[in-house]
Amino acid sequence: MKIKTILWDFDGVILDSMGVRDWGFKEIFKDFTELQVSKLIGYHRINGGLSRYVKIRYFYENILGKLISEERVLEYAEAFSVLMKQELTNTDNLIVDAVSFIRENSRKFSFHIVSGSDQAELRFLCKELGLETCFISIHGSPTPKNQLVKTLIEEHGYDKKNTCLIGDSINDFEAAKANNISFYGYNNEDLNETGIQYINKLQNFNFN
Repeated sequence: MKIKTILWDFDGVILDSMGVRDWGFKEIFKDFTELQVSKLIGYHRINGGLSRYVKIRYFYENILGKLISEERVLEYAEAFSVLMKQELTNTDNLIVDAVSFIRENSRKFSFHIVSGSDQAELRFLCKELGLETCFISIHGSPTPKNQLVKTLIEEHGYDKKNTCLIGDSINDFEAAKANNISFYGYNNEDLNETGIQYINKLQNFNFN
């Protein structure tokens, strides 16, 4: 059936932010060893769709082998967000193919953002980058992506057969699968090699 609603991941799909976010994690954990932080960066890159809250806990619990309080997680997350707000408002980081498609088709489809990035930060960035009016709503962490998708579909009464998620990570694929909607991989050749439906260029893609 024809796609009418598109749920967008943000990092790596709309904004080329991976390098900046790598730097952000290195910065907030600069008091730890290079080896420890490099393990986190590896986890971060594989799990692009997961929130920073999950990654911060993973760093402490799985890499350092230590407990971390919720308060400390929030402190690290806030420090990370401050850095991201400073660095990611540069329009040079926008992915031209995706942004052009979004701006040209925001009245043709129902667009929403569902991201692992912090929700307040996402809304700030979209406003600064001139994108907020292209989306009906913008949602992010700490709510897990699976739940964001589920809630959006229920609140708007979207038909799952007409709804898809576009993302660049296996976590995005899993969120779509959990909610029984179509998934299209984008801007990550590793996904293309798995047999997942893949978009090479949005400007040439037919969602019918």
